[in-house]
Amino acid sequence: SVASADMDSNQLEAFLTAQTKKQGGITSDQAAVIAKFWKNHRTDIHESLINQSRWENVLKNMNWRVDLRAQLRHSDQINTPVAIVELELDKKGQ
Repeated sequence: SVASADMDSNQLEAFLTAQTKKQGGITSDQAAVIAKFWKNHRTDIHESLINQSRWENVLKNMNWRVDLRAQLRHSDQINTPVAIVELELDKKGQ
């Protein structure tokens, strides 16, 4: 719960306090150990969760524009908007 919510210090303290008061919950010593561990490793844990949930390809860059057609054989298609989207993908770790 702590990792998936990426809790800050205040959220962590409130969560652990609630867990110590809960029937069958954790002890205050266990809460202190969890809090210390989370504070020391929060960034690494969060980064690991993101890397595990990411697809192989990642979006590196995206460009888009909307063009209007000015000349065509059929006059009913003039001034028809055309969207052009360019997605640049990158393999994770490259």
